[in-house]
Amino acid sequence: MKNLNSIKINKFSEIIILFKNELIIVGICSLVVNLLMLVPTLYMLQVYDRIMISMNYDTLISVSLIALYLFLVLSVAEYIRSKILIYSGVKLEKKLNPILFNSNFKNYLNGKLSNKENIFADLTNIRQFLTGNGIFAFFDTPWIPIYLIVLSFLHPNLGILALIFSLIQMALAWGASTLSKPVQRKTINSELNANNLLNSKFKLVETLEPMGMVSNIYNRWKVINKIALNNSLSEQNLNTNIMGISKFVRYSQQSLTLGAGALLVIQGELSPGGMIAANVLMSRALAPIDLLVSVWNNFIGVKDSYTRLSEILKIRENDFCRNDKLLQNGEVIINDVLVEIQNKNIPILNRINLHFSKGTITVVLGASGSGKSTLARVLLGIQQITSGKVVLDNLEINSWSRAEIGPHLGYLPQDIELFDTTIAENIARSGEINSQKVLSAAEDAGLHQMILRFPKGYDTPIGEAGEQLSGGQRQRIGLARAIYGDPKLLVLDEPNANLDEEGEMALVRAVTKLKNKGSTVVLISHRPNILGVADNLVILHDGMVQASGTKDFVLSELKKKQETL
Repeated sequence: MKNLNSIKINKFSEIIILFKNELIIVGICSLVVNLLMLVPTLYMLQVYDRIMISMNYDTLISVSLIALYLFLVLSVAEYIRSKILIYSGVKLEKKLNPILFNSNFKNYLNGKLSNKENIFADLTNIRQFLTGNGIFAFFDTPWIPIYLIVLSFLHPNLGILALIFSLIQMALAWGASTLSKPVQRKTINSELNANNLLNSKFKLVETLEPMGMVSNIYNRWKVINKIALNNSLSEQNLNTNIMGISKFVRYSQQSLTLGAGALLVIQGELSPGGMIAANVLMSRALAPIDLLVSVWNNFIGVKDSYTRLSEILKIRENDFCRNDKLLQNGEVIINDVLVEIQNKNIPILNRINLHFSKGTITVVLGASGSGKSTLARVLLGIQQITSGKVVLDNLEINSWSRAEIGPHLGYLPQDIELFDTTIAENIARSGEINSQKVLSAAEDAGLHQMILRFPKGYDTPIGEAGEQLSGGQRQRIGLARAIYGDPKLLVLDEPNANLDEEGEMALVRAVTKLKNKGSTVVLISHRPNILGVADNLVILHDGMVQASGTKDFVLSELKKKQETL
């Protein structure tokens, strides 16, 4: 098997093709299984039409031993194909996990996924289908014509009867697909809406409970949940009707086949052994169709999962690329960058041009909604731009491997999310903990003494301490994580929003230290008291650069404008 991490994967089908050898073996095993499924028919013919007439014990023993041997071969073939499918399914998931994990983040970051979608559940859904009984229906269905031909050898009318029932059951399968697919999707979507409403509101319980808003949320949820229940009931009723019709056809097929065989025996056109064998063979011929009908809803779900995964796997070419060049300076050039609201022609950043030099601190000021946070994401290459170019160290930022440049970038967003691990692991970015780097980052962020006051110090789980942390403490931990390892490019979005005077002094010391080490530092803020640390200043207004340059130059220009006004 090839290493999937070295292959450019654009479609899920390309992954499946890599397992063609395993699928060929499963196909061969299915060939053996379906051929040997004729053994019971042949055995019955021999017993009823020859042995019962000749009363020969030796023939009975010989035929029975041969049949037992062939049944053993059949069982081994079924065991092998089941094991291969299970092994291939697990192997498929293991191989796809790193690709999907990476691609999932890329697509979610670019707004192509919502938090309602669970691609790993889709992958598990496909794996379980591929390793379950449902997949055998697709391997066994091509053998239906063979069984019909054998039935026709017993008597042409039996072959015609089997063909009629097979067409009826195929029509049922098609009808089940056509009718159940939209109903099933409506049910899934309505259930997701109900669950998502609850999950989103649970996070706001401290706001909802004091102001008596829980009953209002319940009333909203009750309406959505009622829709979900009605859709679920409609789906269950439809499935019950389809299964009822399918059972009627199956029971009718068994009785009518036996009756048709008995009629042919009475007319002298079929032996009693042939009558019983025909009934068994008819059931075997239609078994794959019965299985298709029973697993059709699962198959619809698997098709949807397959489609979603195929879309998600359309990842950027640099997801697994490797560059020989290493990030050295952290210098960023933004050239004529336009960022628009997705599916709308409303600009967030409008044709901006900026240069962030190595070893400088640039403060970006602007009112709320001026595009500061979007600029921060553009600098890090995590914001999808409409047009323009973002260059990091003379190379377009999307040409870098994220795994390679990530450790050299630092980012503190406005909404700080801490992982449910220890403080040390949070600072170390959930990677291998370098105690010296963790201690250095904590001290630079003014965290060290605070951490030592926790019962377990740096080994204190955030899950236990999270409720006790103030906004400023969480922001300092986020700052320590951002400056961990002395990144070449550090972007801080409103880093002083929740800091007290001591925290702000620690922030100034930390960014100054990084500047002196040659890092590029960008501070996003709307508070002008951070200007003392700035070398350069950028002022945004309505997504456009109102002024940029050295701090003294920009402040002088702004002063002149104010005096003119």
